[in-house]
Amino acid sequence: MSLDEINHPIFLNTLSKFQDYILLERGCSENTVKAYTSDLKLWCLYCTKMESDPMSLQSDSIARFLREQSSRGLSKSTVQRNGAVLNSFARFLVYEGITENMPNLDPLPARDKILPQIMTEGEIQRLINACEDDTPLGKRDRAAIELAYGTGMRASELCSLKLKDIDRSGGLIFTRGKGNKERCIPYVGGVRKVVDEYIEEHRPKLDKLKQPWLLLTKTGKQMRREFLWRLLRKRGALARIATSRLHPHVLRHTFATHLIRKGMDQRTLQEILGHSSILTTEKYTHLDLEMRDFYDKYFPRS
Repeated sequence: MSLDEINHPIFLNTLSKFQDYILLERGCSENTVKAYTSDLKLWCLYCTKMESDPMSLQSDSIARFLREQSSRGLSKSTVQRNGAVLNSFARFLVYEGITENMPNLDPLPARDKILPQIMTEGEIQRLINACEDDTPLGKRDRAAIELAYGTGMRASELCSLKLKDIDRSGGLIFTRGKGNKERCIPYVGGVRKVVDEYIEEHRPKLDKLKQPWLLLTKTGKQMRREFLWRLLRKRGALARIATSRLHPHVLRHTFATHLIRKGMDQRTLQEILGHSSILTTEKYTHLDLEMRDFYDKYFPRS
């Protein structure tokens, strides 16, 4: 049985309510909702196989489910997420008054510590140079890459950026990240010059549908995150950068690591990246630090 063939009306109805809850009340992204949904459907399939009720989240059943997931060769982080999702779903059932019992789960396995992949400044320059073909699409691609590397925005934030979100006179960008939290990010120096030029001279040639979005496809529609990934891989191939090293978050990781390497303090970087916890930001301290006072003075492309 596949995930799409689940036949448990009560579970599926409750899952739909849970999706609305984490999206609207907890402010989770659509990608998080999809991941949670997939995990819970796996749980339902497991319960169907074991002839148990997926609405009854018992500690011993969850433990067996997690052990089975681990035995399939899944990473510790994936198994940990499976357990965390079931915990969240159980809390939701209590919140909705569907059950009064919270499962007493064993400690979840520690997540694998994986340092983020980054690119060198030379690779970044080659990636940018690969966009120079004097076409509106080339100028758009360069603006997208410059912004991703020059601000550290997530791919989803970049694609949802509207013209009204950019204060060109002040060199500031206002965006909403995880949890729908708004933050202000400076865009300076060379990044500002490239983006402003794209807005003034090249974006109008793509804006066939009079859209509010900053980044547009050749048909004038909003650029999606998947398109941004294909764009990055296309330009990366031209720059002779290994495809395995090009993924949606690589420019964000590179931005953060290069700033830490040049001395930016973690609290400032946390605010720029929009991390809710400083622990998330600390993963970028795996490179030597040098003292640094001002973002726009020391950033490689300012």
